[in-house]
Amino acid sequence: MAVAIAALALILLMLAAYRGMSVILMAPLLAMLAVFLTDPAAVPTAFSGLFMDKVATFLKLYFPVFLLGALFGKLVEISGFSRAIVTAVIGFVGAGRAIPAIMIVTALLTYGGVSVFVAVFAVYPFAAEMFRRADIPKRLVPATIGLGALTFTMDALPGTPQIQNVIPASFFGTNAWAAPVLGMIGSVVIAAAGLAYLNWRRRAMAAAGEGYGAPETLVNEPDRQEEAVAVHPLVALLPLLVVVGLGNLALTLLIPRITGGAEEVSIRLAGLPEPVTAKVTQQAALWAVEGALLMGIATILIFAFPVVARRFAEGSKAAVGGALLAGMNTAVEYGFGGVIAALPGFLVVKDALKTVPNPLINEAITVTTLAGITGSASGGLSIALAAMADQFVAAGDAAGIPREVLHRVASMASGGMDSLPHNGAVITLLAVTGLTHRQAYKDIFALTLIKTMTVFVVIAVYYLTGLV
Repeated sequence: MAVAIAALALILLMLAAYRGMSVILMAPLLAMLAVFLTDPAAVPTAFSGLFMDKVATFLKLYFPVFLLGALFGKLVEISGFSRAIVTAVIGFVGAGRAIPAIMIVTALLTYGGVSVFVAVFAVYPFAAEMFRRADIPKRLVPATIGLGALTFTMDALPGTPQIQNVIPASFFGTNAWAAPVLGMIGSVVIAAAGLAYLNWRRRAMAAAGEGYGAPETLVNEPDRQEEAVAVHPLVALLPLLVVVGLGNLALTLLIPRITGGAEEVSIRLAGLPEPVTAKVTQQAALWAVEGALLMGIATILIFAFPVVARRFAEGSKAAVGGALLAGMNTAVEYGFGGVIAALPGFLVVKDALKTVPNPLINEAITVTTLAGITGSASGGLSIALAAMADQFVAAGDAAGIPREVLHRVASMASGGMDSLPHNGAVITLLAVTGLTHRQAYKDIFALTLIKTMTVFVVIAVYYLTGLV
């Protein structure tokens, strides 16, 4: 019965998201429904003391990353830098290779710090135009953008500033560059397998006579893009390089030196009776990413201030709105998962997962399962690590597994089964491209399977070679 209650809440959340209802509204309602069916008297306390506490904790830690990432992505867009990058990649790869070109463009943007949600809006107009010219079915556009944004650049590539690669650092005392060799191997496997699948689907559809699509059947077709201010592609790439390299990597190395290797730092302010303390081991990776995004924003302003200044007020409002929506969506899913994790049904699932003897396989299955339950990579990852990080660390230490490997496996597993139909990024991707789950989700789910299997490939590589 306890498992059935948790499953009911999850199924209803998936259905609500599938039908376009707001997760921010439905997640607390369905979480409290699960509590009510378990213990009606516990609903008020569970809402205020558990659900809202989890929401607040998540926003306290990670909202600055959402905000700065959204602002950085918006400035990349309004400065004309994203268009310059797209044009350069198309010129290099060739207009006839639309699928790899769009994957590369999206990967460059997301690895450079642009949030997944912003990247979808920025890339879709160019993807639609390229697919139309090459007569590739439009229903492959979401999966192509997803391959660049929702797979290897989200959590596998070492140093990526996406939130899914930042969260494990708070639990394992690592940084965004954890297990770089394994991350690169996983990235190559995902990109190669994903491109092979999409190209196979393109050939199969062409053989069946399917093209881009009849104009009268297409929805949300982008307008023709107005000519933007010419930007050299090397200048356009500079902010992305600053975020990933000069910013993120440099600050990751610098912060421990500044703090003298201390686990905590304290400051005294005249207006407070007690000093303010922060745990460096939990915050260092977040500080590095936040500082890197600030450096990227400064770089854009240096090279494109006149263009950005004209649209900064409007663009920054849109960025803040996007950050609030994305952050709250993830936070309430984290709160939903936190409530489910406190119910008896979760304990049954947790105990069942403990029976998996291998530490890395246990971690991978646990994280990807919870990411699927919440429909959120970052939400499921946060819940899994908050509930079981100590168990993973203890098992890993006993088996001699470096915590960097635990970080990379957890991060990559979060981007496995998270992209079920109720995933927020999937819903956004389909809405922006004007397609339905029935039309385009099949190919997104194929990438989900590839991504999930790649985690276990990486685990096998570690055990066979010892590479980190």
